[in-house]
Amino acid sequence: MILETLVITIYSIALLLIFMYALAQLNLLFNYLSARRKCEQHCEKFNFDNPAEIPIVTIQLPVYNELYVMDRLLKNISGLDYPKDKLEIQVLDDSTDESFETTALQIKQLRASGLDIQHITRKDRSGFKAGALKEGLKIAKGEFIAIFDADFLPKPNWLKRTIPYFKDPEIGVVQTRWGHLNRNYSILTRVQAFALDAHFTLEQVGRNSKGHFINFNGTAGVWRRECILDAGNWEGDTLTEDLDLSYRAQLKNWKFKYLEEVVTPAELPVVISAARSQQFRWNKGGAENFQKMAGRVIKSNTVPFKTKIHSLLHLLNSTMFLNILIVAVLSIPMLYIKNEYEHLKLYFYVMSFFVISTIIFFICYWFMYKNMYGGGIKRFVKYTGMFFTFFSIAMGFSLHNSIAVIEGHFGKKSEFIRTPKFNIHNLKDSWKGNKYLKKNISPNVIIEGLLMLYFAFGMYSAFVVGDQGGDFGLFPFHLMLFLGFGFVFFKSLTSKA
Repeated sequence: MILETLVITIYSIALLLIFMYALAQLNLLFNYLSARRKCEQHCEKFNFDNPAEIPIVTIQLPVYNELYVMDRLLKNISGLDYPKDKLEIQVLDDSTDESFETTALQIKQLRASGLDIQHITRKDRSGFKAGALKEGLKIAKGEFIAIFDADFLPKPNWLKRTIPYFKDPEIGVVQTRWGHLNRNYSILTRVQAFALDAHFTLEQVGRNSKGHFINFNGTAGVWRRECILDAGNWEGDTLTEDLDLSYRAQLKNWKFKYLEEVVTPAELPVVISAARSQQFRWNKGGAENFQKMAGRVIKSNTVPFKTKIHSLLHLLNSTMFLNILIVAVLSIPMLYIKNEYEHLKLYFYVMSFFVISTIIFFICYWFMYKNMYGGGIKRFVKYTGMFFTFFSIAMGFSLHNSIAVIEGHFGKKSEFIRTPKFNIHNLKDSWKGNKYLKKNISPNVIIEGLLMLYFAFGMYSAFVVGDQGGDFGLFPFHLMLFLGFGFVFFKSLTSKA
């Protein structure tokens, strides 16, 4: 009975943590809906009709071996509508392949056209992206620093829609919403877009509207130079330097302004190996930042209690994957324990926590989806299919992401692995031959295949447990896990999107 008690205890704790996170999401939904009902508050802005009020801006483009997208990136950035005498562009290039030479040639041509654009290089990649940004900041001319990753394509009026908000001297960051150039390329890209849309609407607006901490998302945003320096500058000791600096800045009482209505299109990874790499970095970095920042948030005398709670849950975002994996793996033993020990059946109402949490997520994401695409029966049916596809594949990533989280919490250091870019928009475009794709398959893929079989056994168990003709309460859960791990396993083997 000791083993059964241990399983029940661990399972229940993980379920409770997921439920707490779901309640936090529900609170963010209420914040999001109330923020949308309010009229846009009057914000003091720079008057760009007065040339004297137009500040100098530096655009930083941190790049590393971006052969397939550099030409597109530089053409796009050079087309931004902003006075040339007030604009500086820094290409922070750590590349080690042939893209370095082609980039240098294109920069030379742009400079000849009258654009103030610099090609800044380093002898090594110390600090990775954070190190490159910090190096460029030393010589940046701008009071405000806009940052774009290589696959982001801001619209020509992007600076004119973001920079004016900095007239408020307390604003340290303006962040915009990510759009998706290739959302409909495949199931994988649609699921990624769905998850990111939830973050960039429900979560960012829900937190920002009530003054809770949000994060600069690493790109498609602008920093006040003074804010960066006041917060301690970029640091490369975590894999998510953007989250790290965001929290240090907000602990210094800098305000962040999130602009949901300003959309900055970008490319989603189309191959699962690239998505795995990105997910690993984000989730490990989240755990690293929990270890680094949680104590500072708790001890702060200026951060309100509710903001502290939301901040801790925000920093624990990635750790939810570990809780989901624990609940998933233990759910099959729990099924047998439930049907073996009659006197424990009342206790097993705790299992309903997962159902309630799922319903909360379903409701929260529906409002996000409806606000973006509209309501109606057809939209709801389409949303329902998308939600359960997303939920299944997200659970299929739980082993991979849990390993990242564990490494992050225990301080295991790893290199900043960039996400390969493809410059792909539709199925006619081919990603095959991309030189940056990993050729080897992670050993974890084999475990994911075994987990797929394990949850097939869970579905079989529903028919044979107990003496009442089976127990199908967990069957839908095990079906989603089977499909999710199956998707991740087979796509990882074939390296197809």
